[in-house]
Amino acid sequence: MIKPEKLNKGDKVAIVSLSNGMAGDELFRHRYEIGKKRIEEIFGLEVVEMKNTLKGSEYLYKHPEDRAEDMMEAFNNEKIKAIFSNIGGEDTIRLLPYIDFDVIRNNPKIFMGYSDTTVNHFMCYKAGLVSFYGPSVLGEFAENVSMHDYTKKWIDKVLFQSKTIGEIESSDKWTSEYLEWSEEKNNSIERKMKKNKGYEILQGEGRVRGKLIGGCMEVLEFIKGTELWPNLEEWENAVLFLETSEDKPEPEYIKWWLRNYVAQGIIDRINGIIIGKPKDETYYEEYKEMYIKVIREESGRKDLPILYNMNFGHTSPMCIIPLGIEAEIDCDNRIFKILESGVVE
Repeated sequence: MIKPEKLNKGDKVAIVSLSNGMAGDELFRHRYEIGKKRIEEIFGLEVVEMKNTLKGSEYLYKHPEDRAEDMMEAFNNEKIKAIFSNIGGEDTIRLLPYIDFDVIRNNPKIFMGYSDTTVNHFMCYKAGLVSFYGPSVLGEFAENVSMHDYTKKWIDKVLFQSKTIGEIESSDKWTSEYLEWSEEKNNSIERKMKKNKGYEILQGEGRVRGKLIGGCMEVLEFIKGTELWPNLEEWENAVLFLETSEDKPEPEYIKWWLRNYVAQGIIDRINGIIIGKPKDETYYEEYKEMYIKVIREESGRKDLPILYNMNFGHTSPMCIIPLGIEAEIDCDNRIFKILESGVVE
């Protein structure tokens, strides 16, 4: 896997709307402007809006080819050092016919987002580029009142430093409270935080290592059977990371999706699983039961380490998970480490 160059203050970062185009809608433009301002003022980066980024939801829904063009042009532009996604959505898979994987491979740079952006991560993965499952502009950069320190810490450590990332500690607090984004007055209301339980080991012992691969479970369903889905050998000795969206899928779906991973032979090949905190902690215990039922009882992988309740994906604050990078689960001490840097000098 190719690692992109690290960020430095003054670098140009492209902002893209590859799925939902709400950043350009009048109701949400104020939220976008907050996120943009923080990227510039907190991290010292220069924001570059691609030509279709702010054309709005209706236009971008009708023109997936223009969204793909923005992504390709951002990779092709040698002055741009990173690409940040505005927000997720539900139809990024429609960009697939317009993607040139050689453009991504030959112009490595930081790419970051989550949720429906899972599709774009697998585009990068197919091209051989390390990408970063992490904050979005409208979500985490535009957090109410101020960005969470935990989120800022991992942006700085993962994207701006070329040393080994190391242990990813659990955040001591979390929130999934939703204050309507279209109400500009809500930007000045801090979301209520709750005490975090910390990581849980559902099963497994000792330490295991493997390259990270995964994303949002619902979105992974979109890419199964397409050219983006890795072949079976690529799952060998991997650490699979999974999380669920604000749609809060019922536990039965977790069971069905996991059974598919078993049927494909993926569960037999991986070295471990890490799981993000469910949105609002809805189905927190029920999801755990489904992982145990399918992985332990049905697949027979009683040995497979499963680390639960991590701070990535659809929860705040969040860390960053780099795809294609070596990580370690320490079951006995409930520790998760990333054993490499995600970027180079």
